[in-house]
This record gives sequence, C-alpha cells and structure tokens, in this order.
Amino acid sequence: MNWNIINSIADIEAIKVKSAEVPCLIFKHSTTCSISVMTKSRLEKTWDIEASELVPYYLDLLSYRAVSNYISETFDVHHESPQALVIVGGDCVYDESHLDIKVSGLKEFV
Repeated sequence: MNWNIINSIADIEAIKVKSAEVPCLIFKHSTTCSISVMTKSRLEKTWDIEASELVPYYLDLLSYRAVSNYISETFDVHHESPQALVIVGGDCVYDESHLDIKVSGLKEFV
C-alpha cells in the first residue's frame, strides 16, 4: 500500500478532481491515538486494492488540523479520528470511523 500524503487544502482540491477518474480514499489519522494506529496498521496489512481502482490518501490530522477541518466542511462530514472517506466525482460517498474502517467495506467502491 502506497499512501499519497495530504498536507494542504490544494491536495484536497486535487483529490476532488482526481475522483472524477478513480475513487479516492482519504484516511484521517491521529498519530497519538491507539485506535487510529491499530486501524491504519490493519488497513495496511489487509490492503489488496490496486491504486488504479482506489487511490489511498493519508492525512496526519494533528499536523494539519486546518486541512482536516476543511475536509469536514467540504464533504459535509462530522470530524472523527480515525476516519475513512471515499470520494467519487468530488463527493463523499462513504464515511466510516474507528474500528468500522475495513478494506472489505472499501471494496464496494472499486
């Protein structure tokens, strides 16, 4: 699994454009939260989706809190951590958090 790093609002705008071609996953991660660390690790260990089917993006929300807030506002989702959003055609079509984030749930959008 190769994460694409998010560190700016411009990255979110680029994801919206990219999602017109291929679904995009935004994973909002807290580096100090044990549940977030466990969820990220589980995603990485079970990831079997090609980047041509679902492009994975990673946000360290503690380092980029303003970007995390922008994501919540732009896609009209309540902030959670960890949180997985699938973006298709510029819209959020999937929003899951905590231990409910699983590769099997993401495959619906592949």
